[in-house]
Amino acid sequence: MTIKAVIFDWGGTLTPWHDVDLVEIWRGYSSVYDPARADELAELLNLGEQRRWSKQFDTNGEIGTGALEELFHEVGVDTSSALHFEALENYFAQWDPHTYTDSDAEELLEALRGRGIRTAVLSNTMWPRAHHESVLARDGILHLFDYLLFTSETVAGKPHRSVFTDVLYNLDVQGHETAFVGDRLFDDIQGAQSIGMRGIWIPHTTLPASQSTDLNVIPDATAQRLGDVLDIVNSWNKI
Repeated sequence: MTIKAVIFDWGGTLTPWHDVDLVEIWRGYSSVYDPARADELAELLNLGEQRRWSKQFDTNGEIGTGALEELFHEVGVDTSSALHFEALENYFAQWDPHTYTDSDAEELLEALRGRGIRTAVLSNTMWPRAHHESVLARDGILHLFDYLLFTSETVAGKPHRSVFTDVLYNLDVQGHETAFVGDRLFDDIQGAQSIGMRGIWIPHTTLPASQSTDLNVIPDATAQRLGDVLDIVNSWNKI
């Protein structure tokens, strides 16, 4: 069956996986918002974030992580204050070195679109759309996508079928006409395959124990680097 669309995960897929100190990144926020409680607030924000990811995993994505603003409200942050916006800017600045797009991405996306294949992003995230779009624009690939779905805007998250079917609907394709590229067997490959997509796995992400399990998921193909996706899709389309 011809592949008419390729959907990409973001973190660990379009941007290579990085091991990061999440508490230290949260300290980039808390040290601006409340310097006197910087360590305590950073720990609270990190624990709250990890609980949300674990809940999403435990519910097969039926309950998503929600948005960053909800997490801030849980720990008593005034998200309307100027100090919060200054702190949030510093938080995202801590992430900047870890969000650069894979060097294969632009050429791959242009090649897919040159073959008439639609492209999209489906990302499990708490971050707002505006920040994700600014990162993709910074790296010169925002214009190469036909549709973007960030689960900070949805009730559910991957692997729940609702977020996959949303993207299929907006690309006007069927599951069997679509490949999904992701780094997580549970969220990405199993979720995509459950509605008839082919799953292409990029196996370079280290997951915390709370977000991983042996599901005996077998991807339809494995890409050791992002650029391998083109050859895989071409082989399925017999180009």
